[in-house]
Amino acid sequence: MSEERVVSFRPRTILTAAALLLALAAAILVVWVARRAITWVLISLFLALALNPAVEALQRRGLRRRGAAVATIYVFAVLLVVGLTALLVPPLVRQIGDLADAAPGYASDFTHGRGPLGFLETKYHLSRHIKDAVQGGGADTALSVGRGIVTGVAGVVTIIFMTFFMLLEGPAWTERFYGLLPTAGQARWRRVGTEIYRTVGGYVSGNLLISVIAGAAATLVLVVLDVPFALALGLVVAVLDLVPLAGATLAAIIVSVVAFVDSTTSGIVVLVFFIVYQQLENHLLQPIVYGRRVQLSPLVVLISILIGAELAGILGALGAIPIAGSLQVILLDWLEHRGRGRAVIPGAAEGGPRVEPPVPA
Repeated sequence: MSEERVVSFRPRTILTAAALLLALAAAILVVWVARRAITWVLISLFLALALNPAVEALQRRGLRRRGAAVATIYVFAVLLVVGLTALLVPPLVRQIGDLADAAPGYASDFTHGRGPLGFLETKYHLSRHIKDAVQGGGADTALSVGRGIVTGVAGVVTIIFMTFFMLLEGPAWTERFYGLLPTAGQARWRRVGTEIYRTVGGYVSGNLLISVIAGAAATLVLVVLDVPFALALGLVVAVLDLVPLAGATLAAIIVSVVAFVDSTTSGIVVLVFFIVYQQLENHLLQPIVYGRRVQLSPLVVLISILIGAELAGILGALGAIPIAGSLQVILLDWLEHRGRGRAVIPGAAEGGPRVEPPVPA
């Protein structure tokens, strides 16, 4: 007759496990409730990492004080944004107004089955599905739009100031963090932190540059083809190209549809342009711009983006590659020190090889 086994847990173990679960649940709840503020913080960090190389370059060229260098770069960035806004916003607003005026005509052609996209109505009755999906919006939609505008303005102002303070106080906070670590491990973690900064900063600045190139190239092609709303569509391409993998494809679909509505020839040319440009971006621009700073395999990139998009939507997809690159740096450092700790010296003692701890530098 087999003996029964009784597994018992100490009350302290049960309480510890329960406390950990409650702490995890509380952390998830805080992140969910504060998701808008966390989003603003991440966007500010994204911009600070993009501007910090310029600040450091200015410090190396004679402007030693961090505050003066940050103020100079920030004023230059603000003036650049204001100049681009003054240059681009008036035609952009005009094109958006023209698009709103032309929308009823496009809708009429679409609902009557005319034009290059008329087959969607004649074969699939797409307008009926769209009408069913948007019924019942009314006042709630207007209220949501108004609330979204106010929140967006508040977010922009907050991000502007938060980015400035991150640039100004970032090195000091980093030094405080290193100061909390044991003295023996500070050199190691400084090296890891520097590598993470190079990886993340290289990705951020490279991604911004490639997105500007994509938006400018698309705008140029649309202007040459005389496709309406070229500037607005180019801005859409630049913004969506920030999102890895899926963003460029989505931008190509949107712009190609608008080009097909204008004319079949324009649609074909725009579609071919996006196919060719994506090949150039993937095989020429990205290796040149990113260089050796972000060394991730395509499979890791795809998995990271899928997980990030599932967890936090577009923002998660945008931050997936920097996070994956940082984790890779930490993992490689851990494997390196683990290998040093298990260095084997054959024949060092009776019984064969022994493990020799790493010799401090």
